[in-house]
Amino acid sequence: MQRLFDICFSFTALAFLSPIFIIIIMILKFTGEGEIFFVQKRIGKNKNFINLYKFATMLKNSPNMGTGTLTIGDDPRILPFGKFLRKTKINELPQLFNVFIGDMSIIGPRPQTERCFNAFPTNSQNEIIKVKPGLSGIGSIIFRDEESMVNENADQFYDEVIMPYKGKVEEWYVREQNILMYFKMIILTIIVVASSSLKTLKYFFHNLPKPPAELDQWLREIR
Repeated sequence: MQRLFDICFSFTALAFLSPIFIIIIMILKFTGEGEIFFVQKRIGKNKNFINLYKFATMLKNSPNMGTGTLTIGDDPRILPFGKFLRKTKINELPQLFNVFIGDMSIIGPRPQTERCFNAFPTNSQNEIIKVKPGLSGIGSIIFRDEESMVNENADQFYDEVIMPYKGKVEEWYVREQNILMYFKMIILTIIVVASSSLKTLKYFFHNLPKPPAELDQWLREIR
């Protein structure tokens, strides 16, 4: 059933957004380094690799510069137009192609690079790979502004604080998933993107794992 909705939603969204895609493609072609799409290997269901598509927002050689695949707040590798695309999450929309061809779902755990996936606790890894990764999901909603959370000591904070908690909420999704949650997550994603607030999250879901104190300044709205 979820796969049927994935096909319908992704096809409809791609058709509706195609004029916007054309404008973005033209802007990217004639600004920055002229790159349009960024394609990266991510870990999907059953730990199989998928090619994840995004609009290009960073310097072409970014994975081999600075903090590698980890993006931090005010990252100097982000291109001027890329800042807008990332802030609005428009850069993620090409993943509708991933959803349409069946690599991803509209809702699910966010697909991670191998480096980031390995930062999950083992039990979280084992649960996350049971389902398809998603364009949106509980992890991407809660950590919508993840880049602002990692500045100094980025790798250590990411591995020791962010990923263990993100693993817990993704495990929560795998346990709780059903078609009702699928639609609730879609609605919640729209609300959070439009309002930049997590306040509504606790009204949708009352049993989320409690975030650690280290994330309090960012996630106090869901406590």
